[in-house]
Amino acid sequence: MTASIVHFGVGGFHRAHQAMYLDRLMNMGEALDWGLCGVGVLPRDRRIIDTLKAQDGLYTLVLKHPDGRREPRVIGSVVEMMFAPEDPGAVVDRLADERTRIVSLTITEGGYLVNQVTGEFDAADPSVQHDLAAGAPPATVFGFITAALDRRRRAGRAPFTVMSCDNLPHNGDVARRMFCAFARLKDPALADWMEAHVPFPNAMVDRITPATRSEDAELLAAEFGVQDGWPVVCEPFAQWVLEDRFGQGRPPLEDVGVQMVDDVVPYELMKLRLLNASHQALCYLGYLAGYRYAHEVCQDPLFTRFLLAYMEREASPTLPDVPGVDLDAYRHQLIERFANPEIRDTLARLCAESSDRIPKWLLPVIRDNLRFGGEVELSALVVAAWARYAEGVDEQGQPIDVVDRLKDRVMAAAARQHDDLLAFIRDRDLFGDLAEDHQFAAAYATALERLHDLGARATVAASSGGTR
Repeated sequence: MTASIVHFGVGGFHRAHQAMYLDRLMNMGEALDWGLCGVGVLPRDRRIIDTLKAQDGLYTLVLKHPDGRREPRVIGSVVEMMFAPEDPGAVVDRLADERTRIVSLTITEGGYLVNQVTGEFDAADPSVQHDLAAGAPPATVFGFITAALDRRRRAGRAPFTVMSCDNLPHNGDVARRMFCAFARLKDPALADWMEAHVPFPNAMVDRITPATRSEDAELLAAEFGVQDGWPVVCEPFAQWVLEDRFGQGRPPLEDVGVQMVDDVVPYELMKLRLLNASHQALCYLGYLAGYRYAHEVCQDPLFTRFLLAYMEREASPTLPDVPGVDLDAYRHQLIERFANPEIRDTLARLCAESSDRIPKWLLPVIRDNLRFGGEVELSALVVAAWARYAEGVDEQGQPIDVVDRLKDRVMAAAARQHDDLLAFIRDRDLFGDLAEDHQFAAAYATALERLHDLGARATVAASSGGTR
């Protein structure tokens, strides 16, 4: 085996998804030259890189079926591991090497540094200031990738393909704009070359992958006799829809069920506005109502009626035709997936980094419905639930650990909403002009008042979704 793909962000989702698909191919005797070189950039990545190195890149992926059955498999598609802060130059060398044909990314929605309102690259973000300085060794994904592409350009070598696997609308297009914008700040000629020659295919990725808990490793050892320092657990379902646009070849992913298409947009909108936005619809309201896991919320008929109502009445009308997909069946399948008790996906995980998620997954639904005369009441309730959650205290008076890169900002706005009902949505960087839209602002204010006066459960029951 050899590694032709360098991947940034060797987290649970990558290991349950892209690495799994490649492992399937390799076990069929295919794509043995398309192994993975995993790169960790952040200080917290050292643990996963060290763990995988100690295990020769091997780890266990455990599918958790709703009936309690566990299906483990050792994944072997990770060939190399690199910890970038230890030797930045070695990472640039690996990327610039002709062996590297694809660079893939799971760097989270916020990792692309997109201004939520303008859609432009946020060059003021502290994480990239170091890399923008002349002569500085790279420390971010932006710095590493552009440095390697520049070296390949100067050497007359073809560029690698940059393949985003993050939950972003038009993720390849976003990656292209952000990486080229960063490059333009370093060297306009490099940015021009990247825009002309580097492929950035769009993709839709889907598999619910909760954070690994210590008991997952303990159960793996007890039930199957496998000692694994960091296994991954996930649901049985997996989907990958990928734009067939690669410059230096690609593995035959269609042989293991990846949908290679010319246009990803219908599939990604379906997933982002139904699955991802529904996760937001259930997590804040469920947490405030006293639940702590997604399956608890989705085994409660009150909440499942609300989720289906959101999907049917507000999200689905904003979607284009999705080739080969029965949307009604897809919506009900989502509820079944969310209700899988074996996954134990925490609401705290789903509630994290809301300022990166709500603007990308839910606000486009709201804006489309406002533009075309659709309903927004249920979506407004979800935004209000985030605002109520961001107050940092639940309905029992217990503290909420708000996890968000804009934590101080969103909590300060939430603290003002008892005096100004619209304080939270007046942040134009997150919400644009939604506070000035009468239809949305009225629905939001009503929902927030009900959450304060009645609580989450009664508010869902009183909503048009909860009464059906």
